[in-house]
Amino acid sequence: MTVYRYPRPAPSEITPRHLFLSRRKMIASAAMGVAAAGVSPYSALAAEAGRIDGRGWPAPDKPTSLNDITHYNNFYEFGTDKSDPEALSGDFVSRPWRVQVDGLVDHPKVWDIDELIRQFGQQDRLYRMRCVEAWSMVIPWNGFELGALLRAVSPKSEARYVAFTSVVRPEQMPGQRGGAFSLTWPYSEGLRLDEAMHPLTILATGVYGQTMPAQNGAPVRLVVPWKYGFKGIKSITRITLTDKQPPASWNVMAPNEYGFYANVNPAVDHPRWSQASEQIIGQGSLFYTARKPTQLFNGYAEQVSGLYKGMDLNKDF
Repeated sequence: MTVYRYPRPAPSEITPRHLFLSRRKMIASAAMGVAAAGVSPYSALAAEAGRIDGRGWPAPDKPTSLNDITHYNNFYEFGTDKSDPEALSGDFVSRPWRVQVDGLVDHPKVWDIDELIRQFGQQDRLYRMRCVEAWSMVIPWNGFELGALLRAVSPKSEARYVAFTSVVRPEQMPGQRGGAFSLTWPYSEGLRLDEAMHPLTILATGVYGQTMPAQNGAPVRLVVPWKYGFKGIKSITRITLTDKQPPASWNVMAPNEYGFYANVNPAVDHPRWSQASEQIIGQGSLFYTARKPTQLFNGYAEQVSGLYKGMDLNKDF
């Protein structure tokens, strides 16, 4: 069995056990008020660097504030401006919600979202998030490994890819009503099966210990931390296993700009901008833009580079 070694902080940074175990109570009572003041209730927990199952946090970085995470978003179903998802998602209804899992599986099933959460539980994952637009955040997600769900439906031997489909509700999602710039709906994405089964790949159902906000992909979204953010399809309604590479919305729209793999790679620039560095959202000031060098695979190379052994990452971008 492969052992995944995640970056860990110094022992002096680790939060005492009694504080870690009380985090849920602290978050529930204080998260909104603290976040409104611009302070992250996960700041102490970021230093814990220990997942519940013991394999370690993949990102011992300071989390981005809840305010920035929920007010600076790309979610084109609601609009193209970063503020549109928060401003225009008030009518979006995320309960009741069903997720259909089908295709090349032995046990296809339709799950109610709350049944899904009860069956697979919730883990805390503090992950770096790198947008293809060259900005980044560090986000404390709550969710479960996608691999657990896939194992529950028993993929057939011929399954090679996992396709994801998002919801279509133009009456609730104004960005789906067309306009000067519009993707083809529903939004679609895909992973190779081994990428989907990797322990870092999760289905997220919350952020900062709270139910997933509409603007962040309620009620369930994909998170693959070594890939650019557009791979993280939001508001998922269907997951299909297939033997063929599935369509992915941005890759279909502009294949020369948005590759199917979309692995974070500072050596492969977007045709219109450099990917060598990234703006750190929530840091800097009016007169100073905080930036840092971008890491290959967003800093997760030790865990995932083996998935792409023998591939030309400049060609398969």
